[in-house]
Amino acid sequence: MAARPTAPEVNSDRQSSEEPNGAGRPRKPQVVEATEQQGASMELTVKNRKPGLGDRGGAEPLAKPPTPAVWTIEASEELYRINGWGAPYFSINAAGHVTVSPKGDRGGSLDLFELVNALKLRNLHLPLLIRFSDILEDRIERLNAAFAKAIARYNYAGDYRGVFPVKCNQQRHLVEALVKFGRPYQFGLEAGSKPELMIALASLQTPGALLICNGYKDREYIEMAILAQHLGKTAIIVLEQIEEVPMVIEASRKLGIRPVVGVRAKLSSKGIGRWGTSAGDRAKFGLTIPEILQTVEMLKAADLLDCLQLLHYHIGSQISAISVVKDAIREASQIYVELAALGAKMRYLDVGGGLGVDYDGSKTNFYASKNYNVQNYANDIVAEVKEACTERKLPVPTLISESGRAIASHQSVLIFNVLGTSEAPSHNAAPATEQDHLIVRNLWETYEGISADNYQEMYHDATQFKEEAISIFNFGYLSLPDRAKAESLYWACCAKILDIARQQEYVPDDLEDLEKIMASIYYINLSVFQSAPDSWAIDQLFPIMPIHRLDEEPTQRATLADLTCDSDGKIDQFIDLRDVKSVLELHPLKPNEPYLLGMFLGGAYQEIMGNLHNLFGDTNAIHITLTPQGYHIDQVVKGDTMTEVLGYVQYDSEDLIESIRQQTEEALHNKRISLEDSQLLLQNYEKSLSRYTYLSA
Repeated sequence: MAARPTAPEVNSDRQSSEEPNGAGRPRKPQVVEATEQQGASMELTVKNRKPGLGDRGGAEPLAKPPTPAVWTIEASEELYRINGWGAPYFSINAAGHVTVSPKGDRGGSLDLFELVNALKLRNLHLPLLIRFSDILEDRIERLNAAFAKAIARYNYAGDYRGVFPVKCNQQRHLVEALVKFGRPYQFGLEAGSKPELMIALASLQTPGALLICNGYKDREYIEMAILAQHLGKTAIIVLEQIEEVPMVIEASRKLGIRPVVGVRAKLSSKGIGRWGTSAGDRAKFGLTIPEILQTVEMLKAADLLDCLQLLHYHIGSQISAISVVKDAIREASQIYVELAALGAKMRYLDVGGGLGVDYDGSKTNFYASKNYNVQNYANDIVAEVKEACTERKLPVPTLISESGRAIASHQSVLIFNVLGTSEAPSHNAAPATEQDHLIVRNLWETYEGISADNYQEMYHDATQFKEEAISIFNFGYLSLPDRAKAESLYWACCAKILDIARQQEYVPDDLEDLEKIMASIYYINLSVFQSAPDSWAIDQLFPIMPIHRLDEEPTQRATLADLTCDSDGKIDQFIDLRDVKSVLELHPLKPNEPYLLGMFLGGAYQEIMGNLHNLFGDTNAIHITLTPQGYHIDQVVKGDTMTEVLGYVQYDSEDLIESIRQQTEEALHNKRISLEDSQLLLQNYEKSLSRYTYLSA
């Protein structure tokens, strides 16, 4: 199944790299490498993809590039795509370790492997979440610089005021850091619930910064937002439901304060991918055009039409195609100028979130990537809004974006260790003899006959013989030793076929699962449900790779299995240049040596949306800033202890200890345990309750 090529579309003005190639999950029609530099236009290099590599449902890309005679750092860079998704923050040094440059291309780096080892000596056990505050600052600076450049380029007479959606990561230290770093840019916050409003009201004290109040609202929420004006805050109540309009009118009369109000519009322009339904007539939030007009009339009747000052829309998270951004801002701009013509005192246009993150480094409109950079995004928004306002001779609005993923994703890295492995089934190709069962002999002949010319046919034959072996075994016509021989020969055939398939330019569809079938399982000290819930819930891709030994060739192919007693507690989809691969290239474990992996770009949503499956709690987290001397540990947030997670489900540790004490006393009375062992059991039980929920290395 060949991919449909789409020509890139780039110029020095507002054009983007690539238009979407249909609804739903797009394929990667091309590989487009882009440099995303502050204030620089996107530089593109287009490489043709190999045929037969469609989306996840197509042929699995088993084939691999030629392996260098001596493995190099450059080979690891290409394999793990770190220069694609990691620039300018992550790279590989000469020692074969991942490095972090928290200030981007402004200089300074840390060896991540050495950093983790130093943190372990501080009694900070794995898994460990490391937040780099400097990256957060750099992301804010780059976003604001892009809009500043676009405003200057198009002679836009308005301003840009970014806001961070608190829902993206509510962690206190992160929100506080974001407010601090955003102060020079009057960067604000967006609250989507009453608890988030509480956070925003207390945390945001930046003069001129905006507080956008979204989500479902009750009278308490609305009154709180209106009263915030007395604290010098610009709190804008965005009307999401028509039922909120009379509540705002009533609260205004009750408090004697004129609110600042916005409306969220349901655009006809839709996003693509998982969040494509965030816009459109049946979107969860927002007002239809008739409802917006009804709102205008209700506010006008209440003498509050001048309070309507903002238009908001949201077309979904992780917008991968710039064309979607263009369509949405074009429609929203027209709604904005029409509201102004109706008498509303329009001042703000909020384009919502959606600014994408390139998780796989391909720079395409694939759902885990994006075919534009931040500068393209800012240029298109500024230019379109200016054009619409100029045509209607209206002042341009202050532009607002609610970028969360693009701000927070890069700032944290999750480090975890491998506990052990489970290899593929034994594939001993012992020659068959005349005394062996016919099925065994057939499988041996199949194994001997496998070549590059017939490997697909031989795979079908081997599979058929294996199925026949199981069938006749179930009817009692095949002994257990003969079945064992048959299965060993089948796996030997698979191994031989896989070696050949990996060298081919194109692998047939019916062999797509072979790599996964033959993969090892690497057991990781991690709960997917706690630390990477989107990987499990919505098939989100995150870059995962070893943080050391990158000067060695990774000879193993593996999937990852977590600590939970759940078959879904695994990661078996990984980023790839061409598509999504089902296995990750890893190194064989060395005796008594830790093997450390990192999950990158997980700073948005993953840290806050996790659950307590099997009572694995929050991981240890540490906040680090770069210094001339190396680094400084700003904050250490200890992960959950067993006592803490048990408390979440209403267990009292003292009650548990008392239960064990009583049981040991009964066992002592019945002479089932010695006094020494009973005390050892009690001591270990009590100590365990105060310890980390994850396994010790």
